[in-house]
Amino acid sequence: MEYAELAEAAAEKMRLYQQDASGWRGCRRTSEVSVSWRPSAEFAGNVYRGEGILPASPLDVWECIKPVAGGLRTKWDQNVKDFEVIEIISDAVSVCRTTTPSAFMRVISPREFVDVVLMKQLEDGTMLSAATNVEHPLCPPRPNFVRGLNYPCGCFCIPLPGEPDRTQLLSFFQTDLGGYLPQTVVDSFFPASIAGFYSNLTKAVKQLKV
Repeated sequence: MEYAELAEAAAEKMRLYQQDASGWRGCRRTSEVSVSWRPSAEFAGNVYRGEGILPASPLDVWECIKPVAGGLRTKWDQNVKDFEVIEIISDAVSVCRTTTPSAFMRVISPREFVDVVLMKQLEDGTMLSAATNVEHPLCPPRPNFVRGLNYPCGCFCIPLPGEPDRTQLLSFFQTDLGGYLPQTVVDSFFPASIAGFYSNLTKAVKQLKV
């Protein structure tokens, strides 16, 4: 498949995950997010679902999370060290490389991910970003990073009728971290990481208003 087709397929998977409420098992809840999981159909791991309400407009939330070069994500997301656009395919699709720092008290070493990313606005005003792993000739694996793989994943910024300053953020994470990590580490890392993502994003959108 071409990059654009892979990106559209990932977006379609996001819509299917959004619509299918069956089989999700709760694993973590905070004041900002409810996290659940179910076995992935894409790889021998899990797909995680995060859902929460953020105290900001969809545009402000999107400004913080949109996957673009020079965006705000590297400033507030502790799991994103660097984000670069490798190739622009179209106005909506690009191939990007994300690098992450060590995590979980350095049990998880730095990772890199190469994905095709789609951004689009849906008819109801929802902003969607969807991504999935690809290979790219300008992104061979680097020696200081473990190459991880994102399977179809992404976020929906959903407007709330009558509440212009609040946004539902529905996100799906489906990542093979690569390397030789104990399953117990992986199973502990993702719920905590997603809770941290929503907590840090909540702080970031509040600072946009200041």
